[in-house]
Amino acid sequence: MQPNEDSVYSKRQEHDLSRMASRSVLPVLVTVLLIAIAEVLMLLGIRGAAVLLHMFVLIVVSISTVRIKDKYIIWALQALMLLPLLRLINFSMPVFSEMVLYRYFYIYIPLFIPIFLIIRHQSFSPVQLGLSFKRIILYLPLSLLVGLLIAEAEYFIMSTGPVVPNLSFYNIVDVALIMIFCVGLVEELVFRSILQTRLEGVFGSSVGLIVTSFLFGIMSSGYGTVSEILFASVVGLMLGYMFSKTRSLPLVALTHGLVNIFLFALIPLLGPGLGII
Repeated sequence: MQPNEDSVYSKRQEHDLSRMASRSVLPVLVTVLLIAIAEVLMLLGIRGAAVLLHMFVLIVVSISTVRIKDKYIIWALQALMLLPLLRLINFSMPVFSEMVLYRYFYIYIPLFIPIFLIIRHQSFSPVQLGLSFKRIILYLPLSLLVGLLIAEAEYFIMSTGPVVPNLSFYNIVDVALIMIFCVGLVEELVFRSILQTRLEGVFGSSVGLIVTSFLFGIMSSGYGTVSEILFASVVGLMLGYMFSKTRSLPLVALTHGLVNIFLFALIPLLGPGLGII
């Protein structure tokens, strides 16, 4: 009888953890720190320095991976390179539309190319990526509930404006497609499927989850307040925990997308509680 993919993945995790004691994680820690500093500079409005630091990280890390021998460190560094790339695309992408919603499309769609290349180069398995639709019907109400609760709490913290003028059928379809299949899917592929998986291979499950959540929090904070960064980090921790327990990318991508649909469309136009309370 052939072992299933989940048991094989668990055995690989145990093998990877047994090698962690002799592994130098300094290059990964330094890269995480530099990315965090660049994001702090961005939040403080020092954008020129932030952009230069992100570019420095991309160049130095790409060169350093040639000299490093430990493939787990190389994989983690390559995963981390997606973050400055995401920020630089976000910052420099020309505005092709006056409507804010469509900017997400132009920012996130190009990221499928480096994501695909990393997945192929590092030979990610479907289990590692979370490409499973098991129990997806059961997960749908969970995604809806968690997404609404997170969005309501985040709206209380940051009071976002709507990305569409009204809730016409056309606008709802646009918001759903972009927030789920562009923003939610891309960010969850980057942060959960790729980055969390690789950082867990370097630091272990708990520390890898925490570091990934911190990076998600600081990069998801558009307003730069301490409360928002902490809240976004907690959201990252929740999504990361959900992913580690279910190994389901569809679950976390859908939950992430629903958070954005509620936060940037339904709640601003209908009010907190979606006008029910």
